[in-house]
Amino acid sequence: MSSQPSLPQDPKPSDSYVQSFARGLEVIRSFSAAAPEQTLTEVATQTGLTRAGARRILLTLHTLGYVHTDGKYFRLSPRILDLGFAYLTSLPIWNLAEPVMEGLVADVRESSSAAVLDELDVVYVLRVPTHKIMRTSLGVGSRLPATMTSLGRVLLAGLPTDVLRQRLAARPLERLTAYTTTDTDVLLQRIDEARRQGWCLVNQELEEGLISIAAPLTDRTGRTVAALNISGQANRTTPEVMCETLLPHLLRAARTISRMMGAPGV
Repeated sequence: MSSQPSLPQDPKPSDSYVQSFARGLEVIRSFSAAAPEQTLTEVATQTGLTRAGARRILLTLHTLGYVHTDGKYFRLSPRILDLGFAYLTSLPIWNLAEPVMEGLVADVRESSSAAVLDELDVVYVLRVPTHKIMRTSLGVGSRLPATMTSLGRVLLAGLPTDVLRQRLAARPLERLTAYTTTDTDVLLQRIDEARRQGWCLVNQELEEGLISIAAPLTDRTGRTVAALNISGQANRTTPEVMCETLLPHLLRAARTISRMMGAPGV
C-alpha cells in the first residue's frame, strides 16, 4: 500500500544535477517491502539501468555499508536508516511531540501518527500505535496516498490552490475501496472543507474498516508543516464518536505541538 515519490524523467546532466548520484538513489528506492532482496538483474530492470551500471552502484553501496549481499541477492543494510534519521534529527520538534502523542493515545485509546507531505504522498515521521488496525504495517518512513487519508487531505489543504490542482492533475485518483473518492471536483470540495473547519475525517477510503481524523500542525508563520491524526476501526469507532469524543483531544494535542513550533494564537 505504500508508494514511492515520482522523480523527473531523464533530467539532463548539468552543473546542478549529478546523474550518477540520482541513479544511486533510484537503486536504493527500488528496494521495498515487496522487494526486500533483489538480484542484480532485478535491480537493473526496476531502475532502467544497464546491468553494468546497476552493478557499479550496488558495489559502491556495499563498500559504504548501505547494502549487504551474499553474492547473488542484494538487500539494504540497517545503515540506510542513517539517511532517514538525518532528516528526523534535524527536526528536534518530534522529540518534544512524542510525549504529547503518547498522552493523546492514552486518553483516546486509539493509534496516533504524525506525517509530512511529499508531493502526493504522506510520509510518517512519528507513530504511537495501540494495536494493529491495518493490513499494512506502518512505521516511520511509511508512505500512503495523500488524497485518501485524513493526514493527506489536511496537508493538501495547506497548499495554494494552483499548486494543489497541479499536483492532483499529475496522478490519476485510484479506487482502493468502495468508499474511495475518485472524482477530482468532489475531492477538492472535501479538501476545501478540511481547510475551512481545521480538521478532516476520512472513513474507509484507504482501507475498508479504517477510519481516521486529522488536524494540521503549524509553525510560527502559520504554515501547515505536518499533520496529526487518530485512527481506529470503523466497526467500533464511528464518525460520530470520532467527531464528538476524539476530535477535542486531537485538536488540543495539535495546538500543543503547534505551540512548540512557535505557532501564534493557538
